[in-house]
Formats: sequence, structure tokens, C-alpha cells
Amino acid sequence: MLTMRSPILRYVLLAFAIVTLYGLFQHSYQDKLNLKPYERAVSYQPGDPKPVKACFVVLARNRDWFSLRQSMKHMEDRFNHRYNYPYVFLNDEPFTDEFKNMTQSMTKAEVLFGQIPQEHWSYPDWIDQEKAREERKKMQDNKVMYGGNESYRHMCRFESGFFYQHPIMQQFEMYWRLEPGIQYLCDINYDPFLYMKQRNIKYGWTIGIYELMNTVPTLWKSVRKFMETHRELIPEHNSLWWVSRDNGTTYNGCHFWSNFEIADLSFYRGEAYSKFFDFLDHEGGFFYERWGDAPVHSIAAAMFLQKEEVHWFEDIGYLHPGWQHCPSGDAWLKNRCTCDASDKDKTITNAGWGKCSHEWKLLPDTPEHLRKARVD
Repeated sequence: MLTMRSPILRYVLLAFAIVTLYGLFQHSYQDKLNLKPYERAVSYQPGDPKPVKACFVVLARNRDWFSLRQSMKHMEDRFNHRYNYPYVFLNDEPFTDEFKNMTQSMTKAEVLFGQIPQEHWSYPDWIDQEKAREERKKMQDNKVMYGGNESYRHMCRFESGFFYQHPIMQQFEMYWRLEPGIQYLCDINYDPFLYMKQRNIKYGWTIGIYELMNTVPTLWKSVRKFMETHRELIPEHNSLWWVSRDNGTTYNGCHFWSNFEIADLSFYRGEAYSKFFDFLDHEGGFFYERWGDAPVHSIAAAMFLQKEEVHWFEDIGYLHPGWQHCPSGDAWLKNRCTCDASDKDKTITNAGWGKCSHEWKLLPDTPEHLRKARVD
């Protein structure tokens, strides 16, 4: 007969108590977070009118189709299965049937393919190509990342000043950049395009990081020349403090990692950015150095936009080979995240290189009566 002194009965009762307490804890924890069973819901059907004329933009080579299937799988599973925004693929060569088939099969949304005009992927008349070749060789010898890569420079110049000029892009007012081999690590349960449009936000980012300064040794010198000759284009209440803590004397290297960016195309098509890009283009740094589109976009956003017109999407989990942004707290659970926010080897905000992200929050707010974007 089993009694309370029986070891077997004590173990049974203890196990029952542990299971019961664990169940109560789990139930209470889920109630606290208001977690609901995952449901796939469709907000916008393919081909239906969208509240924003927006698209994903992908600059790709034909050989990128496999890694782009991974990127699209993440985007579709985490976001676009509900919203069905179209994809625009751009290439300096004609896309192959294989590329088209392998990408179109990943989505129900419309997929558009465009070839980049030769004048947007070649040397302008004012560039000394022999000098450019010599400078690439020097950078390669000095082991600068992509220092000897000629195609990379054409890509940076195209992403800085021409992608939004492509004929296919003229039908769109906003874009979301997508690249091969990236991952989305959390569900996105709202429409970032609509979120930005309703608040008049011009630029959205998720990773802030330091630039490799040996790729842009004279970029800030050129920026200062532009600011001195185009003072009328630069608003008083901008975000310049984020990229220069000494009132514009030097560049601290902070930039938005532009492999993820969501932006209002009117920003790039406007007078200020158009003149800024044209000025930089004639300075020659895209070819004589290795100026990237990330610092160009970021410096322009800091120079021309108020803090409230630029939005940090802290709730979007995102990985580009090298670094990730991972939300924490309730957002991590509610959005079914699969990243580790405490991983110092991957999560940018926990690494020294992530200081730029944290310092965005230190940027002074624009006086409320002068704000162009809505804050809520």
C-alpha cells in the first residue's frame, strides 16, 4: 500500500505539481503577451489596387537566382504573402528565362524585369579611366574591401543616382530594397509603406553601422563643398548631427546599411538630392575611390531630412550576411522572431559597430511646430 512515506508516491506527487505549475506559468505568460495562434490573412490580393504605389527593387545578376529565392521566400513568408506588392528586378544584362522562372515561381505578386540603360552602367565622359584603373589597383594592393572591383563601383553609382530613374520605376512612389541571400527574422504584421506614407516619413532603415573610411577618404570634403555652394537646399532642422558631431567639420562614418531601406522616391527625385548626386558624380569618387550608395543615401538623408522624416524600423528582424538586427522584448515573441538579440557576433546593436544605431536616438527632436512628419 502506498503512503505519504512511500518514495514512489512522493515522486509522483512532485512530478504532478511541477507539470501543473509549468502549465499555469505558460498559460499566464501567454495571456500577458496576448499571443494568438498564427493565422495567414491576405490584406491585398495580387493585382488589386494598393494604398501605396510601391514595389520591391532588386539589382541582380542572372547567377543570383538561387540566393534570391531564399530572399523572396523570407519576404513572402514574413510579409508579402499578405500584401502582394510587386517585385522589380534590374540587371545590366538581359535576364535569362531561368532567372525569370525561378523568381516568378516564388510569389503570387506581379514580377517585372528591366535592363539598365548603358549610360547608367558605364563611365561618364569626365572620368579618366586609366586613373580609375590605377586607383583600383592601389586599393586592391592595400586590401580595401572590393577595392579592385570595377563592377562594384558601377553598382554603387547606379544605386546612388539612377535606379529610381529607370522607366519601370516611374509608376511607383515608394520602394523597398531587396538583395540576394538576406533573411527576414520576424513577421511584419503591418504595411511599412502605408505606415510611412500616412506619417510623411521619407526614409526607413533597420541597421546603422560605421563605414570603412578607407573607401571614402575624400567623400566628406566633397560634401562640405556641396554644402558651402548650396546652402539654400539645406534646412535648418535636419539630422546632420548623426553623421557629424563637430558641426560639419568631419564625417564620423555613420550610415544606414542600404541593403535594407524603404524610401519615398520623391526624396531621390527632388531638387536637393538630384543636385547632390550630380555634384558627387562629377567629383569622381565613385570611380577614383569606392564611394558606396549607403553613405551617399545616408548623408543626403541627414542633410535634407528632419529626424522625424527618417524612421528606424526597430521591430523588423533582418539579416544581411555579416550582421543582423533583432528586436527584443514583447516584439520578439509577438512577431515570431527566430534571431537571438543577445548574439554579439551577429546582432549589430550589441556590437561596437552598432553604436550608430543607438546614437540615432540621441539626435535632438525637431521643434514640434516645425515637424514635417507625424509622430505617434
